[in-house]
Amino acid sequence: MEVNKKEETSSCSRVPNKGNGLDLENYSWTQSLHEVTVNVPVPSGTRSKLVACEIKKNHLKVGLKGQPPIIDGELFQAVKPDDCYWSIEDNRSISILLTKHNQMEWWKSLVKGDPEIDTQNVEPENSKLSDLDPETRQTVEKMMEVELVVKKEACLTKDRRPWAFQPVMNFRNKKS
Repeated sequence: MEVNKKEETSSCSRVPNKGNGLDLENYSWTQSLHEVTVNVPVPSGTRSKLVACEIKKNHLKVGLKGQPPIIDGELFQAVKPDDCYWSIEDNRSISILLTKHNQMEWWKSLVKGDPEIDTQNVEPENSKLSDLDPETRQTVEKMMEVELVVKKEACLTKDRRPWAFQPVMNFRNKKS
């Protein structure tokens, strides 16, 4: 029975939005490998003193004081609460920046139980080798070296003459 649940979840995965997140009815979220940004629309003119935002390592609760929370759930993965913050944007939305604890993984959803994205369709941003952790950087550098060697070998062995790959039948270079 557990297998069916997993199949159902994967078949219900959605294509991510342009920010590699998802646009939902009450909020939207985007992500990079390092952080998640959440945008929660609120009535025009909303001031920060009316916002209730609680960011914990594994939990996010956001809404307006005196009203049921708009988001209240266990985060998909842990965040670094001391590196997270929120602000009011144009008096119309709450913008929340969550710094991921594991900065080498794409989130499938903001909070567990919400619709999930298909992380196979995520389009990663361009990054520099210096942005990677040492282990990943070393792996990528090795892969780049191997690719370079393969390309060089391909250039050296590539000959535009059709008989170059059949030396037994190559009579043009034969001396008389």
